[in-house]
Amino acid sequence: MLLEAVFNVFVSQRTGKNNDVRPRSGLSSGDFDISLREIENGQIMSDIEIDPPLSDFFRQSSIALALARASDDHQLVLVNQQFCTLTGYSSDDVIDRNCRFLQTNSEGRSAENSEPREKLRAFLTGSAKTVRTPIVNFRKDGTPFVNLLFMSKLLGGNNKPRYIFASQFDISRSHPDLLQTYDRQLGDVIAKLKPLLQPHEVVLEGSLATIANSATTIAQAKVTLAELERDFPY
Repeated sequence: MLLEAVFNVFVSQRTGKNNDVRPRSGLSSGDFDISLREIENGQIMSDIEIDPPLSDFFRQSSIALALARASDDHQLVLVNQQFCTLTGYSSDDVIDRNCRFLQTNSEGRSAENSEPREKLRAFLTGSAKTVRTPIVNFRKDGTPFVNLLFMSKLLGGNNKPRYIFASQFDISRSHPDLLQTYDRQLGDVIAKLKPLLQPHEVVLEGSLATIANSATTIAQAKVTLAELERDFPY
């Protein structure tokens, strides 16, 4: 089942919950009401058998990962611990919310982000397979950062988007070697994720486009960060 793969790859460490993992009756494997049961020792305790390779894949992921619905308001359904570490938000804070809230600081002030918003809108509503763009985000404590956001569509058996796979990276406090390492890690995640999802009739579209001039991109992000720290003191 799709959930067997997705929950192990992306599940966040949520505790104290007693929810279920079950498909809506009469629907295909691509259509699910997604919820979580109690998690013990960082592992999802579900009503389905957990595939050890998929569980290991999630535990070993060292980069921020998230999964959102491709329909409705693109609510987040799963995030991993690296996402929580990067943003300062717990999984309870973010699940069932559109990740646009990351563009607003703790005082309710929003970053402009006009160009990246347009790119993301075109990706979500159009035929593009992937999108990668810097976008200004804020951590829970109000700290600004420039997030190098990667998104790709997960297609169901009917070849329609079911979920949006995403990864995040703070490019404004990085340097070229760190960005290259992250790109290698993300490329490895995508390469390993594709065959893991194939038996579940789910396809990850597109591939990772690396940053052509990482030094320039990082320098621009650092200039943006300096402006943010001036305009959005925290």
